[in-house]
Amino acid sequence: MPLLYPFRTAFDDVSIVESVLVQLSSNGFAGWGESACWGRPAYSSEWSASQFMVSRDFIAPLLLNQDVSSGVDLQNRVKGIKGNYFAKAAFDLAWWDLYAKQQCQPLWKILGGETPSVDVGADFGIMENIESLLTAISEAKGQGYKRVKLKYRPGWELDMVKAVRKRFPDMLIHIDCNSHYSLKDIEMFRELDKYHLTMIEQPLAHDDIIDHAVLQGQLKTPICLDESITSVDKARKALEIGACGFVNIKLGRVGGITNALKINKVCEEHNIPCWVGGMLESSVGSSHNIAFATLSNVRYPSDIFPTSRFYRRDLGQNAIVHSAPSQFMPASAHGIGTIPDEAFLEKMTIEQVLM
Repeated sequence: MPLLYPFRTAFDDVSIVESVLVQLSSNGFAGWGESACWGRPAYSSEWSASQFMVSRDFIAPLLLNQDVSSGVDLQNRVKGIKGNYFAKAAFDLAWWDLYAKQQCQPLWKILGGETPSVDVGADFGIMENIESLLTAISEAKGQGYKRVKLKYRPGWELDMVKAVRKRFPDMLIHIDCNSHYSLKDIEMFRELDKYHLTMIEQPLAHDDIIDHAVLQGQLKTPICLDESITSVDKARKALEIGACGFVNIKLGRVGGITNALKINKVCEEHNIPCWVGGMLESSVGSSHNIAFATLSNVRYPSDIFPTSRFYRRDLGQNAIVHSAPSQFMPASAHGIGTIPDEAFLEKMTIEQVLM
C-alpha cells in the first residue's frame, strides 16, 4: 500500500507498507486478519516475505481442516513455531473475526469492550523542519486531538522537544525512540524530564527489559515499552522489575488478540495502563485495533489513524473515519465490520496461496 508521503522513524523511512492478509473460512462464515511487519526486518526480525512463507509453509498446514475451538487452541497449535509473532497474529485475528461472526456479535463486544468509543492521538514522524512540525501539531490540536506523539532520533531530539513544549505548554506529549538509544544516553534522557512528557516510548534495545528498568529508576518520566513486549512472560517480567509505566500493545507484535488479552490483564493487575499501537495497516487490521482499544485498561489515546492520514485509498471496503474529533467507533456489524475490497486487493497483491 503506497503511502501519501514517507513515514520516518528512528529505525526506517518507508514509502509503502507491506501486509499479509489471512482469510479463515468455516461453515459459510469467513474471517479476515491482517498483520504488517513491513518489507524489511527493521521494526522486528520478521519482514513481509518471511511472514508470508512461514504462514504458507508452517502455520496454515497446522490449522487447515482442523476444529480450532478458541484463540488459545489456535495459539497452542502453533506454539512449536518459535517467534514469528506477526505471522501468527494474522491467523489469530482472522479466527477472532470469524468467531465473532459465528456468534452474530461485533468483535468489540466479544472481547468484553466497555466503551463504544476509542480515544486516539496524533503522531508525527521526522519532518523537514521544526516549524513544519509546529504547524502540523497546531492543526491537530485544532482538530481536537487529545495528545501528540513525536518520533525521536539523532538530529531530531532535544531542540525539537523544547520547541514543541514551548509552543504547547499544556498538551499531552510523548516521544517514541523506536529502540535507538542505550544507557550511554542517560544524561540526555534526564534532560527530557524538564519537558514533562507523558512517557518515553521504547528508548533502549528492542529486546531489552533490564536496561529499561535501570533507566526508569533514574527518570521521573515514565517509560513505555513497545518492541520489548512480545509475550505475556516478557510483560510480566518487565512489570515485576519496574521497567516501565506504560505498555503499548500492537496486536501483530504480540501474536494476535489472544495473547494481547493476557498481556492487558497482566498490566491491569499491576495497575499499568495500556494503549493500542498499529503498523499502518489497512482498515482490516485497524478495525481489530479499534475493537481491542475498547477494553477498560486501554487508558491512553491509541495509535489508530483515519485512512486519509496515510493513504489515498484503503485496502478494505470501509475506510477508517473519525466518529468524533480524535475518536473512532468500533463496528456495530458482526465481526470487525469490514473485508478487503476484492478488486483492489487483487490489484495490490504480490503473491497469494489458496488452501
